[in-house]
Amino acid sequence: MTDKVKRILEQLTTEEKAEICVGASFWHLYSNAAVGIPQVMVSDGPHGLRKQAEAADHLGLNQSISAVCFPAACATAASFDESLLECMGEALGEECRAEDVAVLLGPAVNIKRSPLCGRNFEYFSEDPYLTGKLAAAQIRGVQKWDVGTSLKHFAANNQEYHRQSCSSEVDMRTFREIYLRGFEIAVKEAKPWTVMCAYNKINGTYASENKMLLTDILREEWGFDGCVMSDWGAVNDRVQGLSAGLDLEMPASGGYTTQQIVNAVENGSLPMADLDKAAERILTTVFRYADSNVRKPVFDREKHHRLAVEIEKECAVLLKNDGALPLKADETVAYIGEFAEKPRYQGGGSSHIHASCVVSALDAAKAKNRNVYYAKGFSATEDITDEALFDEALQLAEQADKIVVFAGLPDIFESEGYDRTHMQLPACQNALIQKICAVHKNVTVVLHNGSPVELPWADRANAILEMYLGGQGVGAAADALLFGEANPCGRLPETFPLKLSDNPSYLNFPGYKGKVDYAEGIYVGYRYYDTKEMQVLYPFGHGLSYTSFEYSQPIVSAAAFREDASITVSVNVKNTGGCFGKEVVQLYIRDKTHAVARPDKELKGFRKIALEPGESKQVEFTVDAQSLAYYDVDLRDWYAHTGAYDLIIARSAQDIVATCPIAYTALRQPYLDIHKYTTFGELLSDARTAPIMQAQLQKISAVTSALSGDAFPKEALKKMAANVPLTFLQSMLKLTPAALDEVIAKLKAQIES
Repeated sequence: MTDKVKRILEQLTTEEKAEICVGASFWHLYSNAAVGIPQVMVSDGPHGLRKQAEAADHLGLNQSISAVCFPAACATAASFDESLLECMGEALGEECRAEDVAVLLGPAVNIKRSPLCGRNFEYFSEDPYLTGKLAAAQIRGVQKWDVGTSLKHFAANNQEYHRQSCSSEVDMRTFREIYLRGFEIAVKEAKPWTVMCAYNKINGTYASENKMLLTDILREEWGFDGCVMSDWGAVNDRVQGLSAGLDLEMPASGGYTTQQIVNAVENGSLPMADLDKAAERILTTVFRYADSNVRKPVFDREKHHRLAVEIEKECAVLLKNDGALPLKADETVAYIGEFAEKPRYQGGGSSHIHASCVVSALDAAKAKNRNVYYAKGFSATEDITDEALFDEALQLAEQADKIVVFAGLPDIFESEGYDRTHMQLPACQNALIQKICAVHKNVTVVLHNGSPVELPWADRANAILEMYLGGQGVGAAADALLFGEANPCGRLPETFPLKLSDNPSYLNFPGYKGKVDYAEGIYVGYRYYDTKEMQVLYPFGHGLSYTSFEYSQPIVSAAAFREDASITVSVNVKNTGGCFGKEVVQLYIRDKTHAVARPDKELKGFRKIALEPGESKQVEFTVDAQSLAYYDVDLRDWYAHTGAYDLIIARSAQDIVATCPIAYTALRQPYLDIHKYTTFGELLSDARTAPIMQAQLQKISAVTSALSGDAFPKEALKKMAANVPLTFLQSMLKLTPAALDEVIAKLKAQIES
């Protein structure tokens, strides 16, 4: 506690300390001029500033100040570029400082468990490593301005259906590896000022009063020293929440929960020390902003708009291209679909930004005098088939050299507050695209959506360009990419399955009667599809370019390493095409020890590099024990077993460039719980207990030989015994219970030695 905060707390009454722990209004924290506590404001907006002056709400229903709407997380994740996210974060921090906002509520790092989650556009990825690294970069950028961030929504908030009451039923290994890992990386690497707890329950306990989550893991294990705040209205029991580690309740409660806190202190059910700690953390956050020496900037909105355009150019993913792109200046191009004129560039809900300006692809084409003609074709807001619009679009298509259909999901299809019910584009869009593809071979489809969609015409369209929700500059970025003034370099941060029912959460989303069972466990996204060897529409990490890249054979610094060391793997990448481009080199790890169930591969590194034609660069990754580890629930720690692993250099999860085998030696021994039902297989696979069990197998072999007259094959005996518990020794070797206890004691002694 700083001396300043300590002096202030000494002057406050119990009621005033309690008031600090509850919002003063919808967006403001407690202030007290008499003791020197200034008023500070927090605001929504992971990808833009949604500062509301009046008629405040948290669902984006009322107007906010004009601000720059940057690409949403669904798009920025596709950049696979930490430096880009840090740059965007810095711009957001500058706008916050200019508008006197102390904490920006974001980024949101919940995992895309199902394509149907209505808020997926605000989340980064199905992969926790990519999520954590990009979130950390954005946080670092924002906080360069001494403006805080609020990492959200902590945790397992992966749907909108009953999000304020539903319990996410998830086993601890899955929770740690998939749903907490992104938070862990961001907290440890970027140190956000605040963390926002989610609405939902986790295994029956509300996130807002979950001590294991807010204190044991977040503070004591990860070392978080900031303020934990609630999502707006995400408090069930205020006193229990404060005891568990929830410092700040938002928004104002009308004094009701303040009085609950006071009563609890007075009757002894809440220690004053707990209230003091919460108030201290909140005041420390307040003064980190208020006492900063960072000057208040006057930011250039036009400059930030141009930055938003440049960022989106890095995020767009070229899913397919059979030659239609890039468009040429002398070609006649038909733009079809109202999204060309009215792009969908952000999602609905609390992240909805009052954009300072919006540029459509049609606007950009007109500004550059492109040879482009436009037909509406279908509405950008409704799913209505208008035959007259269809006819107009088809007539225009017949006269053009190239066709670009601007398709996507209307606002009503995906938003905070409710989930999608299917993965389809509006039927009118699919119908028109099918008709156009039937009469023209050079059809490009540009997509505006916040999460994967089924593409029944994917095999007939010549090219597909995924823009996601690309912010207010999405049209200018699309224009540059379509005409080759920029080269697509984004990669999919999520798998596009062939159909919704292929998704691993399909049978368990969104739950029933207040519970959602995360029955797919660690097999989320590509971890599931690749392990099952399933065909997908487009794999995680996929993205094409207008140029080509060649990889050298990777070089590993050592063929083996121990837990207390690390190795490197490096590869040279050359631009073998005719234009400038950027390549995303991806590193995956495959566990070949078979000690525990693991996905086929897991992302553990990525680098985006820029290359001129003919230019080469080396990319290097460091691999350590954490890179190989899974979460061992018995050890309550990350652990990698001794044995063989593969380092995989890839262009995507299903486009493998090279595989490099390595050997790893753990210095810590794995946990092994020994009791009378521990199996022979478990004991034989552990080097510490294997000799004892080999001796027992020899005794069993001797017995079987005596009974049958023939020696039983040793390998067959070993396989048969793998699933047999130690109690089998009693019947096979006629051991007494006391003798069996002696064997168990001997095995335990070996483990403990």
